[in-house]
Amino acid sequence: MQRQFELELDEIKRTILTMAGMVEKGLVDISKALAMGDAELAEGVIAMDDEIDQYEVEIDRLATEFIAKHQPTATDLRFVIVAIKLGPEIERIADNSVNIAGRIRHMSKYEPLGAAQDLPRMLGLAQAMVNDAIAAYVARDAASAREIIRRDDEVDALYWSIFKELIRFMVEDSERISRAIDLILIARFIERIADQATNISEEVVYLVEAQPIRHVDEEEWDD
Repeated sequence: MQRQFELELDEIKRTILTMAGMVEKGLVDISKALAMGDAELAEGVIAMDDEIDQYEVEIDRLATEFIAKHQPTATDLRFVIVAIKLGPEIERIADNSVNIAGRIRHMSKYEPLGAAQDLPRMLGLAQAMVNDAIAAYVARDAASAREIIRRDDEVDALYWSIFKELIRFMVEDSERISRAIDLILIARFIERIADQATNISEEVVYLVEAQPIRHVDEEEWDD
């Protein structure tokens, strides 16, 4: 019985990591597509979305059936609860990658705007947050997860800097409004990816320490 218990827990974890691996690959591809304006590469990211959605459904099924069958407690129960929460967060990262891909596809029809040069850097920061959040989950590393949460401030600052720059572009030249809006939307989607990496990191802290820190100010954390 214990052996089956462990095998089913491992299956949940493997499914999460398979899904996360696909999403991480999508972020690599979308970073290249953004840097090169490659609509074909962006299409590949869009094509992966349905399979990623199915992994979210499978994680929810496995976790729900595990709870009904084994009625886990303490650490095991937290593990399954976190699994149920991680599926939607990882799926939303994929959705925002798809949203970025759609904007890249649209922008590929026009001349580059020559603005928002910090966008690739912003995406790189968000991508690193996602990769590190998944690594913290695998290692059950609450300290690393807390550090990832702190890194979200840098992404937010870049978002507002890019947003203000693009607003200026639109005010100065109405013909650039459509292209500037594409870039604003991309920045917004990247900011959401960083938020989702933050949410994953908060769940890692809960998994390890049994301490919910979402909606809790950093000054109140019990390090």
